[in-house]
Amino acid sequence: MNSFNESSFFFDLSNNTAYDSWRARKLDGYPLEVQSLVVNISDFQNPTNSEVEAMRENITKTNMTFYKCKTDMGFDVRRAKDALNSLGLHMGFKTRDPNLCADEDSYSILSVTEDDQKNRYIPYTNKPINWHTDGYYNPGYKKVLGMGLHCISPAAVGGENALLDPEIIYIFLRDENPDFVQALMHPRAMEIPANVVAENDIRPVQTGPVFSLFGDDATLHMRYTARTRSIKWRQDEVTKAALRFLRNILKKGCPYIFRRRLEPGEGILCNNVLHNRTGFEDDNVQQRCFLRTRYFDRITK
Repeated sequence: MNSFNESSFFFDLSNNTAYDSWRARKLDGYPLEVQSLVVNISDFQNPTNSEVEAMRENITKTNMTFYKCKTDMGFDVRRAKDALNSLGLHMGFKTRDPNLCADEDSYSILSVTEDDQKNRYIPYTNKPINWHTDGYYNPGYKKVLGMGLHCISPAAVGGENALLDPEIIYIFLRDENPDFVQALMHPRAMEIPANVVAENDIRPVQTGPVFSLFGDDATLHMRYTARTRSIKWRQDEVTKAALRFLRNILKKGCPYIFRRRLEPGEGILCNNVLHNRTGFEDDNVQQRCFLRTRYFDRITK
């Protein structure tokens, strides 16, 4: 039996035996403290085998890992880019998404800006960002499967990130009602309208599922945004109920959400998990500046 068939059984709604086995392994020993996911890296550009293995173990369990390196690396964008690229290669990241507002290296420098092209998008403001996965508006053939986020400098106040493993959300939904999962796997469950600026078509309409299986190993992929503008949902009753249930989890919280205000030299590598950001305030001394990169690859386990 090949790996695709084995993995796809876990998410087959008619195979409760395989699902129950996978669910038990997933939740057994699942960490509940964010500190347990932080790996100290002695040399950002040259992590040791044990450091890489520790990050992989975190990712295998939770689809994410936090890291912490020397603070002097946090303040240098060029060095941070080089180091993040090196670290990503160790984790199996190869192809970056040259998304809108990214620079020539396909990195996005997230900070408050007066640039009219950028500040129409919330990541380039100090406003809170609601729950989402990155690149949820990308076409299906350009799925954003991985992400890196590195702190150059935190805000003076605020700017905390929260992260949640999509496989945990899948478990909540399936345990409540398997029909919720079925509805969110519909190919027209979620529609993102076209992005049009000054009559220029930046991106066409994108329609697709929330949950899908990806790759030879049938890993679970999630695309989602909690925003209420610039999105259309399939209007059947099961989809509406599934969304209410999902939004309630994200609003009320659950023990599996990891929260951390990243400090200089700290970062996140993940398989594009659900995440958000609180609002923040800069001052004359300290301004929030983060380095973000998106990948068309998942972290190899």
